[in-house]
Amino acid sequence: MRKNIVAGNWKMNTSLAEGLMLARGLNEALKGKRINCSVIIGTPFTHLASIVSTIDTEKIGVAAENCADKEKGAFTGEVSASMVSSTGAKYVILGHSERRAYYHETPEILKEKVKLALANALTPIFCIGEILAEREAGKHFEVVDAQLEKSLFDLSKEDFLKIVLAYEPVWAIGTGKTATTAQAQEMHAHLRKTIAAVYSEDVAGEISILYGGSCNKDNAKELFANPDVDGGLIGGASLSVDNFLPVIEAFDNLKLPL
Repeated sequence: MRKNIVAGNWKMNTSLAEGLMLARGLNEALKGKRINCSVIIGTPFTHLASIVSTIDTEKIGVAAENCADKEKGAFTGEVSASMVSSTGAKYVILGHSERRAYYHETPEILKEKVKLALANALTPIFCIGEILAEREAGKHFEVVDAQLEKSLFDLSKEDFLKIVLAYEPVWAIGTGKTATTAQAQEMHAHLRKTIAAVYSEDVAGEISILYGGSCNKDNAKELFANPDVDGGLIGGASLSVDNFLPVIEAFDNLKLPL
């Protein structure tokens, strides 16, 4: 069943004490409040277990920002999907453009990460998106289709339905630029068409697709009003309750979960 989702991605920010304060602040702000979306916070590995034990996880889901492409072994510094799962986290962000660009994560690596995440009962929030040169060359549809095909389309229908997609135009991440509502809707509708061609219209209609890329309290409501935009993957605006809460509230009186 397709859900509206607002997920925060803290990236490499906050000490453990700061992260706990932020998580507790959000937990308190949502207490007793009826919200029209699922809320997730993606935190550094060091924070996961502490935050899971501190907040109401029925109200706020917790995600790791990455996991390893290996099950276990002599991989110093890596954190496996099973380790993430053992903290109580239920989600993991995979394929973020920063991981692809800075750490050279290939579609093959991401395919393994997705499989291990699913095997450990984690829901992947799988990121796709094009850089500015690809957008300007008119290759943006081609790029995202290839990212889906190379990392996800060998999944069974049942496993693919466990994925949450996040479209993030790389040219809009941390730049202050945002895709127009028309651009966001066009891409999200295209993604559903691509998924329908591989799986079915029903599957395409059930997958939640989030928008990521300088989404904030000023533009969230307009973006989320699009019929194929099911929420957002929020970066900088998730590092403050005052900035993150209005994004969550953007679904108020807008549209209920399908």
